[in-house]
Amino acid sequence: MKVTLKDIAQKTGYSINTVSRALKDKEDISKETKRIIQHAAREMGYIPNNIASGLRSGLSKTIAVILGDISNPYFSILAKHIEIAAREYGYTIFVLNTNEQYELEEQAVYTAISKGVDGIILFPSQKKDDDIKFLKKSGTPFVIVGRYFKEWQNTDYLVANDVKGGYIATEYLIKKNKVPILLLEGPSYLSSSKEREEGYRHAIADNGIEFDSNLIKRISILAGHSYAAMKRIVSQGLNFKGIFAFSDVIAWEAIYALEEMGIKVPDDVGIVGYDNIQSQLFFPWPLTTVNISKSKMAHKAVDILMERINGGDDTHYYHEVFDTKVIVRKSC
Repeated sequence: MKVTLKDIAQKTGYSINTVSRALKDKEDISKETKRIIQHAAREMGYIPNNIASGLRSGLSKTIAVILGDISNPYFSILAKHIEIAAREYGYTIFVLNTNEQYELEEQAVYTAISKGVDGIILFPSQKKDDDIKFLKKSGTPFVIVGRYFKEWQNTDYLVANDVKGGYIATEYLIKKNKVPILLLEGPSYLSSSKEREEGYRHAIADNGIEFDSNLIKRISILAGHSYAAMKRIVSQGLNFKGIFAFSDVIAWEAIYALEEMGIKVPDDVGIVGYDNIQSQLFFPWPLTTVNISKSKMAHKAVDILMERINGGDDTHYYHEVFDTKVIVRKSC
């Protein structure tokens, strides 16, 4: 049977009110009384009724994190840092995966709101923005991370400096004489994809290299799809000595495909990825990549969301752009 405050009160000899306040760590209860009551609660297997607490306070103390592709370590790392930041505010998170499908994203938003979350951190697929309209109408606090909608300036969003990221990745390949450069790019509707391509184009132009549209290949950004795409590109006989990949996952899958076809990295082809997953996860192939501070981005997203949940200034919106830099490893 479920242990109640009354059960703990009977065991310890304190009133139900004292037990309740001790378990909430209230300052007017002595340390010794708290120790006795909290020890008894643990020993008896007491679990707080957060639903009842939420009804009283109007807060559920939960955040929904809606991710694009949880099989991509980039999203998993961000979710971990979001969880750490949320815990500092006394919040817990639950994660919903959309597999970069808008229909699943929209469903995830409805599910999160129906569960009574206090706020949402959303990594949008960007195929549509109907769920953004719904979130604005519902009044549910939310923060967009990783991508942004130019037409939704009245939302909070946090992104990387993707134009710079695309530029410095391409320029690094040029300096290493890995030209022509193949761009393994994501869908054109993604803001991050557009801006990384913009950086790529600027770097090509600034270094006096003729632009070749055949070197831009749009592929699926889902984990597990780039291996076959890379093999198809090589079979087409396209000439390239460098690759700038939309993500580290795409870069690693490309390396796997190239090596299977007898093309050596970095001797024959140099590769630069994006996300710097190896800053926290150590894989056997050291990848040159573009770094974003995932910890800072996650903590800032939670800070902004907490401000919104607690009724912060709704006339000002945060548009945070995080710096990018190249991390050099053995792939280039």
